[in-house]
Amino acid sequence: MAWNEPGGGGNNNQQDPWSGGDRRGSGGGGNNQGGGPPDLDEVIRKLRNKLNGLLGRRPLRSVNNNGDDNGGQQGGGGSGRSALLLPIVVLIVGAVVWAGSGFHLIDQSERGVVFRFGKYTNTIGPGLHWNPPLIDRVESVNVTRIRSASQTDSMLTRDENIVRVSISSQYVVSDPHAFLVNVRGPEMTLQNAMDSALRQEVGNMNLQQILTTGREELAGDIYDRLASYLEAYGTGIRLQTVNMESTSPPDQVQDAFDDVIRAREEQQRTINRANAYRDAILPEAEGQRQRMIEEAQGYKAAVVADAQGDANRFTSLLGEYEKAPGVTRQRLYLDTMTQILSNTPKALVDLGEGNDAVTVLPLNQMGHGGNSDNRSGNGNQSNVDARQLEQLSQQVVEHMRSNQQQNNSRNNSLREGR
Repeated sequence: MAWNEPGGGGNNNQQDPWSGGDRRGSGGGGNNQGGGPPDLDEVIRKLRNKLNGLLGRRPLRSVNNNGDDNGGQQGGGGSGRSALLLPIVVLIVGAVVWAGSGFHLIDQSERGVVFRFGKYTNTIGPGLHWNPPLIDRVESVNVTRIRSASQTDSMLTRDENIVRVSISSQYVVSDPHAFLVNVRGPEMTLQNAMDSALRQEVGNMNLQQILTTGREELAGDIYDRLASYLEAYGTGIRLQTVNMESTSPPDQVQDAFDDVIRAREEQQRTINRANAYRDAILPEAEGQRQRMIEEAQGYKAAVVADAQGDANRFTSLLGEYEKAPGVTRQRLYLDTMTQILSNTPKALVDLGEGNDAVTVLPLNQMGHGGNSDNRSGNGNQSNVDARQLEQLSQQVVEHMRSNQQQNNSRNNSLREGR
């Protein structure tokens, strides 16, 4: 009989290496009272009893000293069923845990790319989704975050000069599937494409143009070329902007280029001042020109109108002259003399046909009164007014007419005496 076989004698029980005495007490019911390790069969039995209690089955009985199972007949059928129930419970619990781990949440700014056994199946949007664990792999990609990349390097221009150019670009992910699958390392691909586009466009421009007025044009050309590269590669990246951060010559000639730039800025300031002066002078000159043109046009219209009036008046006088030449001639003479003599301070008296002399009355001198002595001696003496001058002139005319009549009568008597 083995040393650990149940039901042996006392001597055999002394050979148990796990305890120094009897393996089972007389009334212990299988409990270990010798201070040794617990019996493995007893532990398994207790565990099975607990599971049977949870499942509503009768617990197993302990084995007596003779090796007979006290509850073997009652629990013999349940023991076989309990052996199958435990794996089923374990499978159910594992299935629940497996199914629960398949739920995942996609954020509003993300898109989920689903791979089933490593092969792309579809792209899912925001929300709560379920995919079978260990079968589907879901990778989330942010499609709203603006990412940036920069590039700085020295390169040759078209005129074989060296320039240092620094640019930056902003982009977003437009196609998550292409971003993850089509290329390996999309950010690195973008950096390489940016470097290629930058060198290509810088090589098509001169140094002076890159440093001064061609920076915006260079940025636009780089944007177009880089966008075409990314579309051809299928990176799933949409380029938004390309910014020209800086353009500078090599450090060895930086001072000379700074002097040139300052000279160009001074030239531009001078041109701007000249343009401002021109803009201030031109409107005034334009106004003077327009005023002179309008004055000339007015003078032209006045001269033409006067000429037309004179021509019409001359035509009218010609008709009247043809009707009555003598009367018209006398009228023209009188009008002309009136116009001429109206502005002179002297009076002309015609003495008639018998006397060729014309008497001139200095009315302007007569109007001032006596000689210079009288004017200086008596400052209160009043001058002769216009009415007195008219009376004086009428008296002179009447006196001269009377003298003319006497001379005519004398001449007539002399003719008769002969």
